[in-house]
Amino acid sequence: MAREFRRVVTGHDENGVAVVESDNIATHRLQRPNRPGVTLTNFWLSASTPAEYDGPTETCDGPFILHPPKGGSVFRVVEFMPEDPEVLAKLDGKAAFAEMGAGANIVEGARHPFMHRTDSVDYAVIMTGEIYMLLDEDEVLLKAGDVVVQRGTNHAWSNRGTEPCSIAFILVDGVTQRDAPADQQKGIPAR
Repeated sequence: MAREFRRVVTGHDENGVAVVESDNIATHRLQRPNRPGVTLTNFWLSASTPAEYDGPTETCDGPFILHPPKGGSVFRVVEFMPEDPEVLAKLDGKAAFAEMGAGANIVEGARHPFMHRTDSVDYAVIMTGEIYMLLDEDEVLLKAGDVVVQRGTNHAWSNRGTEPCSIAFILVDGVTQRDAPADQQKGIPAR
């Protein structure tokens, strides 16, 4: 059974005093039969950078999309139950990702049916358990407390262990260096 996450959102009252504006269980979740054992829970979506911090507290309405909004970011946790290799061999990664608006992101013929790529920089923290991050040829075993900066590369997540693994992700919309505006190509932020 997937974990429920309490989501606390702060803000300001009419006098500018810091307050809790929302304190609820996060409900923007995705579980589906064609990706068994995986639950995604979104906590926050920002549609722009810099992000607004004084608007509505419910930003995760609508369909569950894999990528962050164009020019924005998404904060989520993904829970991976241990994989069953026999079940995995029968799954259609493209169909599963299509449900999240990302069927074209699947890498055809890859060594894992959920190998994919997003045009984003993803900050990940392994919260519990352990998991293999698969790249085109490499793989890395990650354990609780490890962090990953995923920079638009082909990748898949494979829980080959016996315990669930939870990963906190912040995905930030991105571009390659060659596609970035000229003033950003050397790492200089635009203002």
